[in-house]
Amino acid sequence: MATEKKASDFRYNTGETAVPWAAVGENYNAQDLMAFIKFLMQGSGAEYDRALQAVGAEVDKLAALSSPPGKLSLGPKVEELEALCDEYLGVKDSLFIANATAGFEIAYKYANLQAGDEVIVPAITFIATIAYPLSIGAKVVFADLDKRTINMDPADVARKITSKTKMIVPVHIGGYPVDMAPIMELAHKHGILVLEDAAHAFGASYRGKKIGTIADFTAFSFHEVKNNTAFGEGGILTTTVDAMRPHMKRARFLGLDFSRTIEHWLYDVTPVPGKDRPFVPGNSSTTEIAALGLMQQIKRYESILEKRRAAAAYLTERLSANPAIIPQDLGNDQIKPTFHLYQLQIDPDLAGGDAQTLKAKLTEKGVTNIPHFGPLYHFSIMKDLGYDQAAIAADCPVCEEVFTKRFTHLPIYGLSREQLDYMADSILESVAEMQEGK
Repeated sequence: MATEKKASDFRYNTGETAVPWAAVGENYNAQDLMAFIKFLMQGSGAEYDRALQAVGAEVDKLAALSSPPGKLSLGPKVEELEALCDEYLGVKDSLFIANATAGFEIAYKYANLQAGDEVIVPAITFIATIAYPLSIGAKVVFADLDKRTINMDPADVARKITSKTKMIVPVHIGGYPVDMAPIMELAHKHGILVLEDAAHAFGASYRGKKIGTIADFTAFSFHEVKNNTAFGEGGILTTTVDAMRPHMKRARFLGLDFSRTIEHWLYDVTPVPGKDRPFVPGNSSTTEIAALGLMQQIKRYESILEKRRAAAAYLTERLSANPAIIPQDLGNDQIKPTFHLYQLQIDPDLAGGDAQTLKAKLTEKGVTNIPHFGPLYHFSIMKDLGYDQAAIAADCPVCEEVFTKRFTHLPIYGLSREQLDYMADSILESVAEMQEGK
């Protein structure tokens, strides 16, 4: 008797049949698994080789007793991960996607963004935030920054809203939440959608609400450099738009609709409803392996956040000894960052020099530091697309000042106490040298 199939397992008959058609073309074997183990657990030397050989022998025994998975993508592990994210974030119908950039694209398409429409973004972010608007000829409008947080300044957003503004895209730089209340108020007043770029902010909260439950859409990243990863790449998209939630899965995978069929075929392909009209989604499918990897890290994520918070708190305490140094804001009961990055600022007047001098001194001392992102309008792509870079710079004076004179980012995770001590000592020594004119 053939086994019952789920509606989503549409491709092939994977049940018990006289002539089966496997869903997975070529299965992975014990040798392939060992290559995977060697990649994840790298090492060298005779002792490592002996241990690896012993593991290989056990894997061969396991292979003789096991069978391969029936699906490698969009299967039960993806569903299990999405349920875990729903619980963790306090949302419904979260969507596991290839990366945060794919989530941005879905949100932009839902907004029915067109050439000539305007999108307001912070002056400092990653290019992925604006890649889709640029690709279709929409206009990117840069909001200036809040000097303390390096996030977008809601007051400048208000000044830059026009009748063409379709979306506002706040970015939680370093995992420190943007001041969302005035942005959401502006959006509601003008009928504008809000998309949160929360690539750094998985687990952050603002005024008692988890990031992911506030804006119309929120996209998180699980790229290899983030607080937790999906074996190198992945993203989660959430929405508070009730009309969109039932269609999220189709928005991930080309609009395939397994609840409907056409004559002589297994499914239908239907457009996804957008804000004003339907849209055609792309393909941002994800794998079972990526979902499995991310699940393991989410299960221990609170301990990851606590280690980051503790390291940030230690650095902030140490660096507060010199009033010329403006250390990372640790948040409060209402603002809970993820400490993806440690933001270090100085007051150039009190420090006797600017951030460029400090960065060079820290580099000489072996302390890795770099502003995680630069002002987007300085990139060649903006000039080549007709943006007036000088005019934008003049319109974003805070961005220009903080980037050139005030801030850099420091590593915060995976450091020993000795390394944290050395980093704090080096910063204090470097600023003291600047103040002494050395």
